[in-house]
Order: sequence, then C-alpha cells, then structure tokens
Amino acid sequence: MIQRIVIKIGSSSLNHSTGGLDEASIENIVKVISEISCQGIECILVSSGAVAAGVGKLGLSAKPRDIAGKQAAASVGQGVLIEKYAQALENYNLVGAQVLLSRTDLAEPLHYKNAQNTLERLLKYKAMPIINENDTVAVEELCFGDNDRLSALVAGLIHADLLIILTDVDGLYTANPRTDSNAKLIAEVEDISKVNGLAGGAGSQLGTGGMITKIKAAKMATRFGIGVYLLNSKRMNELPSFFKGEKLTGTYFIPSNHRLVGKKRWIAYAGLSEGSIYIDDGAVKALVREGKSLLAKGITGVEGEWERKELVRIVNKKGTEIARGLAELSSEEVLQTRGKHSQEVLILIPDLEGEEIVHRDNMTLMVKES
Repeated sequence: MIQRIVIKIGSSSLNHSTGGLDEASIENIVKVISEISCQGIECILVSSGAVAAGVGKLGLSAKPRDIAGKQAAASVGQGVLIEKYAQALENYNLVGAQVLLSRTDLAEPLHYKNAQNTLERLLKYKAMPIINENDTVAVEELCFGDNDRLSALVAGLIHADLLIILTDVDGLYTANPRTDSNAKLIAEVEDISKVNGLAGGAGSQLGTGGMITKIKAAKMATRFGIGVYLLNSKRMNELPSFFKGEKLTGTYFIPSNHRLVGKKRWIAYAGLSEGSIYIDDGAVKALVREGKSLLAKGITGVEGEWERKELVRIVNKKGTEIARGLAELSSEEVLQTRGKHSQEVLILIPDLEGEEIVHRDNMTLMVKES
C-alpha cells in the first residue's frame, strides 16, 4: 500500500519556453497533490524552477552559463517560486514548507539525520515539503548536479513508497521518439542496466537534466527498494485515479529485491568520498563474488587523502568503481600497508581493530553481485 510519495517536477514543466513561471502549471500540480493528499497519501515535492524563474524575473535572454550567474538567478527566482507555490497551496487549504538542501546536508551523517528529522516533522504537522537544491550557495563540486538525483536521495531519506518523476515525454522509449517514428514506449523496466544506452543528453534549454539523469535517479531509488514512475507532466492529472487503481501511461522501474538500507544506503549515494583505493582482480572477485571484506593484500594503490573512518571509493585496475566504504586506515596508512599480508599489517598498524581495511559491514557494492 502506498502511503508516502515523492513527486519531482522539472523546469520544462513549470516555465514558459521564453522564461518566467507558468502559474497555471504550478496551480495544476498543487491541485493534483491536493487530490492525492485527500486519499491519505503523504506528498513531498521536489521542484526545479528557481534559476529559470530568476531568468524570467531578471529579463535575461537565456540561463547564465557561469556559476555566479546561475546562483544570482537562483537567489532571485527562489523567492518567486515559493511565493507562487504558497499562493496555490492556500487555495486548497494546504501549507507548504520550503526546504533548501545542499550536497553537504546529506553527505555528513549528522546533517543527514537532521534533514530526515525535519522532513518527518513537517509531514507530521501536515505541511508539504517543497524541496530544491540550495543553488545560491552550492559549490560546483558539492552540487547534486540535477534535481532527478536529489529526488531519489530524498525518496530514500524519508522512506517513500514511490518516486514519480514528471518529464516532457511519456517515459522511456526504445529510441528517441522525436527523431524515430518507430520508437516504442517501454512500460516497465526490471533491469536498468539493459536500458542505459537508451538515454540521451541534456533536456530543455531551461533544465539541467535529460533522460540519462532520470535513469540514474531510477537506478538509485530502485536500489533503495522504491519503485519509480517516469510520467509526462501533461498526464499528472491522472495520478489521483492511478492511486485508486487505474492504469497509468508511463515507464515504471521495478524496485530491487535486494534493497539498500540504513548505513549502506548512505554509503552508496549520500556520502562524499574522500579518495580511491585501487584493487587487483583477486580482490574484485573477493568483494563481488564472495562477499568478503577488503584486505591490504589486494590493494595496489590509492588516490586522494583521507583519515580513518572516512568514505572512499574502491576501484578496479580499469578505474571502474566496484564499491564504496568506510576505510579503517588513513590514506597514508593504506599506502604503507598495500599488498601486504594481514599479519604484516597488524605489526605495522598495531591499533588496527581486525585485519580489514574496509569491512564488509561498512561497504556497499556499486556493481551487481555475480
């Protein structure tokens, strides 16, 4: 039974092509959310549109390309966007709560928990969170990159039952429907790895994403055990009927049976890695096929700097990320012990608890187990 959902709506669905907010679109999404809420389903909205709203308010001819320009537009547009939502929500006796998140808010365990607690309390108070990235202060290296990714992280953060990503097409097709008349809509996806090649580049002029970011978001959310629907924003009025049992035209991504929970979920997608540990083929086999921890013997090198208990990427000799985990040793200590047997490691690092450099309990695989 679906009790809590996250809806993500992008710039292309909220703004005029020439810039500025389309108030009718905002009114419509709020109306739909009101009808869904009347069915006893909690709704969280992840909304793009701040930069595009700022572009319209400032009378700019196009979205700025540089970071300072984007942040300036966002600082103007953020107030415009939330004001329009507040006005629409008031018409349906709903209360909205603006929540601006930066990458570091989900990267640090304590911040992650605080964000989770705040959202849970807002839902308890019957207020609808309206979430967006804090574009006005985000540093490029610490950005979510797009709100598709943010929506998947939020869905995992608040344990949603379903993530709905509204877009400007009906879903995922076998080819680009705008250029290929034989393209067919894919109604259901069970194995995302089989459809990765169907994604194109960036979307509209006002947006930051495209189908590829939506597939990545779906991969993330389904690993959390959350189903994902890609739906044309023009069909959003069908959502209340969908929750009453009617069919929905779109693409549904089936959640994974082996879902990530708790700390492993944070390790995989929320935390920021401090560096990389390179491993040999034997270690890859031990991690992926045998479910073992990472030992020093299989380590061939490191990249970056980190302290003990910080998050690192674990990559093979080709540079492919195999796993992520919390390192028991600093980067300097890993360099000192790489390639050595466990007995030698314990002599070199006598205060190491156990022989593992990254323990299985503190590791999440980023590839499929064989």
